[in-house]
Amino acid sequence: MNHSVPFWATATLDGAVDTSPMELSALGAHVDHCNGSRGRMFGLRCVADTIHGFIAPRFVTTLIVIGFVFGVASLIV
Repeated sequence: MNHSVPFWATATLDGAVDTSPMELSALGAHVDHCNGSRGRMFGLRCVADTIHGFIAPRFVTTLIVIGFVFGVASLIV
């Protein structure tokens, strides 16, 4: 049996698929621009997103724990 695999390519040109220096330069400029546009509060936003991502799926449990902590604190004070 002859199993031939059909040839197909995702590139427009039938040649080597390498990144040109001009494309790398444009990509570097884009990454520099993106890193510069983050601003001074980017780290704080990342922390807030992480906390939100942790608490949001556990919202009811978080409310119960907070209520329990306040209840215990009110008995101690």
